[in-house]
Amino acid sequence: MIIAIIVIAIALFALFFYNSIIGKKNQVTNAFSAIDVMLKKRFDLIPNLVEVVKQYTTYEQETLTKIVGLRAQAASGTISDTEKAALDTELSSTVKGLMVNIENYPDLKANSSFINLQTTWTESEEQIAAARRTYNSTVTDYNNSIMMFPGNLFAGMLNFQPMPVLAAAEAERQNISAKALFNS
Repeated sequence: MIIAIIVIAIALFALFFYNSIIGKKNQVTNAFSAIDVMLKKRFDLIPNLVEVVKQYTTYEQETLTKIVGLRAQAASGTISDTEKAALDTELSSTVKGLMVNIENYPDLKANSSFINLQTTWTESEEQIAAARRTYNSTVTDYNNSIMMFPGNLFAGMLNFQPMPVLAAAEAERQNISAKALFNS
């Protein structure tokens, strides 16, 4: 009788743990999907931004071409989540450089379409940052549950693996030089 109670208790714990981990893993997937939605929104802004900038600039063609290429690559749907995150970082960096160079075009800075696009872009970036924080929080919760005792015992048997958090690229961690920004 005591052995049956112990076996039932262990089975119930394993069932509870398994369901808890599946729920946390689904939250991670959902959080990454939220990032995906925000990135799509940002990718949809790019053609409009490029067209408005093209009307005013003649010297930024290389940057605009690179942005369009990165957007096309991201929209292809054939890249992995890891590649998508790396592409997102590169695209963010390229557009930030473009926004700094816009300072050289006073007519563009005053254009209402550009101002609206720039505001929407900024809001989109803030939403992506919030979605990344949510993702990292859910990944940390999931990782803690499979790495801490006693969950780590069952996680190993059930082949649950830790997931990586999204981190800032090395270039984004560097100090910003205002002089370099305005001399580019």
